[in-house]
Amino acid sequence: MDLYYMPSPGASRAVIMTAKAVGVEFNKKVVVNAFEGDHLKPDFVKINPQHTVPTLVDNGFVLWESRAILIYLAEKYGKDDSLYPKDPQKRAVVNQRLFFDLATLYDAISSYYYPAFKTGKFGPPEAWKKIENGFELLNTFLEDQEYVAGSNLTIADISILATISTIEVVDFDLKKYPNVARWYANAKKVTPGWDETSPGLQIMKELLQPKKA
Repeated sequence: MDLYYMPSPGASRAVIMTAKAVGVEFNKKVVVNAFEGDHLKPDFVKINPQHTVPTLVDNGFVLWESRAILIYLAEKYGKDDSLYPKDPQKRAVVNQRLFFDLATLYDAISSYYYPAFKTGKFGPPEAWKKIENGFELLNTFLEDQEYVAGSNLTIADISILATISTIEVVDFDLKKYPNVARWYANAKKVTPGWDETSPGLQIMKELLQPKKA
């Protein structure tokens, strides 16, 4: 099983952590440096016409979009259904959290912090408001909850953990969101592969440093 990825983005780290959780190893990990244009090379575009990372190739089956990959890994290789429940209602909650992660949390974080990749500056105040809103909602979801989508670790926890770990490398006060802070500390302890993937955050830290005028 091949994984085309970058070590710093949360999407790639979420896939590696999920693979660790289901007990599979990637036969080959191919690093794609999007900043150097590797994702636009013809060989990669032939595999994934959207030329996005991470991209998984499992015995000829190609899949991209990290949350779709997490579902695939959990369904095909999970030893049970704890990471992605078969019960329709429990699964629906996991799906809702995954969609919330993509449409709210990731969108907010990328809107505010990721402009620094190109401009050296963070986004406008309205983008910061999106982050505050996202964390307030997550804090509410975690009221009296140890995990984001039920009573045990699921791929929703892994995906959200990878997304919000950007706070490790920027000036962010998580204490304002006590339920998130509690969950985040525990998630880092119990999620397989966190220690293996967390060094990628140091790469992101260098890239996200605002440049002085």
